[in-house]
Amino acid sequence: MPEISRFYGIRICMYPHDHLPPHLHAEYGEDEAMIEIPSGALHKGHIPGRAYRLVEEWTALHREELLANWERGQRHEPLQKIAPL
Repeated sequence: MPEISRFYGIRICMYPHDHLPPHLHAEYGEDEAMIEIPSGALHKGHIPGRAYRLVEEWTALHREELLANWERGQRHEPLQKIAPL
């Protein structure tokens, strides 16, 4: 799974041509969560509260870039790296 960012021990990834809704995968230690890009809401899985809040903040700051990456992935184009928090 392509890594698009990493900060504070949190790995942010996206699968090219993944299923709806538009989302990212956040990994922290042994935990993984799917986060919806438009809302920043937890879709599936779990990461600890502090890590989730950092991902929420980062998602809000980079929502447009994340949605552009989602569209690239749907077209099977390479994903771009996004600046960390």
